[in-house]
Amino acid sequence: MEAVIAMDAPASAQAPGSGLADLPLRTDAWVQGLHMEAAALDGDLLLRLLEIGFLPGERVRVVARSFPGGDPLAVRVGRSTFALRRREAALVRIGT
Repeated sequence: MEAVIAMDAPASAQAPGSGLADLPLRTDAWVQGLHMEAAALDGDLLLRLLEIGFLPGERVRVVARSFPGGDPLAVRVGRSTFALRRREAALVRIGT
């Protein structure tokens, strides 16, 4: 069973619970939750994502990808911008 932190967010046109790492550039989306099944390995990382604002219902957008390979990503959450590795961004579930 998959565990996530979730709450009501705008309806998704994308596959439910898609990862932030797969969001196209400059596309608005909303955080649906975090992949909590990763807590055993990435508990500190999940806590960090929550602390910097990746909370359910928060608006997010990928504003840039590094070349080549697209790692790291520049991600805007709310009014702040952060650099995340693809592995970190994949822990954030989104809907558009």
